[in-house]
Amino acid sequence: MTMRAILAVLALGAATPAFAAGTQPTPPAQNWSFNGPFGTFDRAELQRGYQVYKEVCAACHSMKYVAFRNLRDIGFNEAEVKALAATFQITDGPNDSGEMFQRPGLPQDKFPSPFPNEKAARASNGGAYPLDLSLIAKARVHGPDYIKALLTGYKPAPAGFTVGEGLQYNEYFAGHQIAMPQPLNDDQVTYADGTKASVEQMAHDVSAFLMWAAEPKLEDRKRMGLKVIIFLVVLTGLFFAAKKRIWRSVH
Repeated sequence: MTMRAILAVLALGAATPAFAAGTQPTPPAQNWSFNGPFGTFDRAELQRGYQVYKEVCAACHSMKYVAFRNLRDIGFNEAEVKALAATFQITDGPNDSGEMFQRPGLPQDKFPSPFPNEKAARASNGGAYPLDLSLIAKARVHGPDYIKALLTGYKPAPAGFTVGEGLQYNEYFAGHQIAMPQPLNDDQVTYADGTKASVEQMAHDVSAFLMWAAEPKLEDRKRMGLKVIIFLVVLTGLFFAAKKRIWRSVH
């Protein structure tokens, strides 16, 4: 089963009272490797997350702000990036005959949309539009915590709770009724590094990957912030020493 439009369902939920009823529960805080002032991305985790995106999410979602060459930042080498890009078909052109054509992807290409246009996307998703996932981890409150909670929040409805036709119960979706079928199932992908592909693991990995996609310069920002703090501490010390020296001569 492919991942249906997370953003599209959220957008549809905002427009449909039956979906939006109730408040969105706060998702559990996860122990992400990139948390905290010294946190960094786990490259192995990001590569697994990319695999989940490609084999599950990419059937419905584009990531139009991410280029294949950006995958070098998560540990893939140049040859691997070229091979990964070539597995996608990119619409290019026009050619000399004025027609568009398909070609294998190149490192400089952005991740393509699985649909030629919005109408085709809606027709394939029951009227919901599977929006781009490039920035989803920054566009939603609680970011990757919420994405993981949503992906793992499918459970049988509690006693007395009526789920509408065509909807599923989800513990962390606002109103607890969601149109997206459960997107992840155990062993749905086969990880190249041999990691067990449980629902929990896949949800964690793809959530981390989407966080990297939304904020690829997170590590650079943290390093710059640390340098600024060190500079300010040293500068404060110099100013304090200068003050003491000046006032010593005055006294």
